[in-house]
Amino acid sequence: MTAKFINLNKELGMSPIRKIENDNECCENIYDMHGWDCKYRKILWVVLILNIIMFVVEFIAGIYSESQSLLADALDFLGDSGNYAISLYVLNRSIVWRAKTAIFKGVIMSMFGLYVLASTIYKSFVYLVPQAEVMGAIGALALIVNVISAVLLYKYRSGDSNRESVWVCSRNDALGNVAVILASIGVFYTGTRWPDLLVAFIIVFLALSGAFRIINSAQKDLKRQNL
Repeated sequence: MTAKFINLNKELGMSPIRKIENDNECCENIYDMHGWDCKYRKILWVVLILNIIMFVVEFIAGIYSESQSLLADALDFLGDSGNYAISLYVLNRSIVWRAKTAIFKGVIMSMFGLYVLASTIYKSFVYLVPQAEVMGAIGALALIVNVISAVLLYKYRSGDSNRESVWVCSRNDALGNVAVILASIGVFYTGTRWPDLLVAFIIVFLALSGAFRIINSAQKDLKRQNL
């Protein structure tokens, strides 16, 4: 059994494992038999809390400013919060558990993308010009939060499909926030809703492409386990 996990860790690019004597020692070692570490768990808790806070902030700001891109990004923060929570739950479980959970998260991301797509198409027929100033300010705040999260998670961007899914979400969020800021500039100078709607479509594309990558990576993990 130990040899099996050693080979698995080598395949995934992880450091060799050794027996953990107690819980406190976990944070002093890099990996246990499941290939996870305490620093990564703590980082996931930090980004989970940040995402929950930003969901509330962006959701309120999106409604107040009539911005579709802010509402889409707020729902993205909510989806990511669920993503990080699930990742924490399966962190010390087997590679099969983590791969199957990654597939589930990929499906959820796809559903989110399709919802935002439908909502954005609907909003394209409703003439409402969002408040560019609010969009820009909240978009900048969200970008700062997501850049911090991405930097914290960068070291853990590879290893298995579950870790990759966490990294993809954080990376996509940062790109989406840049797009929201650009949309606020476009709305300010054009006085129309179209830049806001365009960014919402971009967020949909990021969600769907990210979901495809996560599902594909998880399927490869399962194939390596002959499942």
